[in-house]
Amino acid sequence: MSKVQISNVVVLNNPAPFQSPFQFEVTLECIEDLPSDIECKIVYVGSAESEEYDQVLDSVLVGPVPAGRHMFVFQAEAPDPSKIPVQDALGVTIVLVICSYLGKEFVRVGYYVNNDYTDPELRENPPEIPQFDKVQKNILATNPRVTRFKIDWENAETPAPQVNEMPTSSNSQDEPLVQMPPVEMSMDAMAF
Repeated sequence: MSKVQISNVVVLNNPAPFQSPFQFEVTLECIEDLPSDIECKIVYVGSAESEEYDQVLDSVLVGPVPAGRHMFVFQAEAPDPSKIPVQDALGVTIVLVICSYLGKEFVRVGYYVNNDYTDPELRENPPEIPQFDKVQKNILATNPRVTRFKIDWENAETPAPQVNEMPTSSNSQDEPLVQMPPVEMSMDAMAF
């Protein structure tokens, strides 16, 4: 049984200009105290063709985490456009929020992101080199995909899956994330 559940993720600042930060409000529920940190990452998939274009936009350690419900806003700068293949700059891609404990990934929340020009003229006749200052990103916040991984919460020796490996064994469970109402918490409750 998982000691931590992601009970809600709210996409903030959406839609937004491509160069604006990604913002996610994450709510975690811990069933018991965790003495070590939870690592959360935001990963932008630059191309479906190769992991080489994936960008870890930010990584944060949260913890140690006491039992209970905790909420935080996770913000990361936009991806570096120079690391995105020109042919993949516009259209649909993916952004992932990944959480790990003791080096082992236990949940991945994925969202489709559509990058397109807001100007109809540019949509009809896109320039050869994308003009990212005129691109808007729109995250499909209503249909996230959640993959949970069974991990040994006590043993740090088990190797972690790579960021872009999607296990196909029975250790993962892919399902839509259920949106829950926002949780009001005091600053004391958010202190890790």
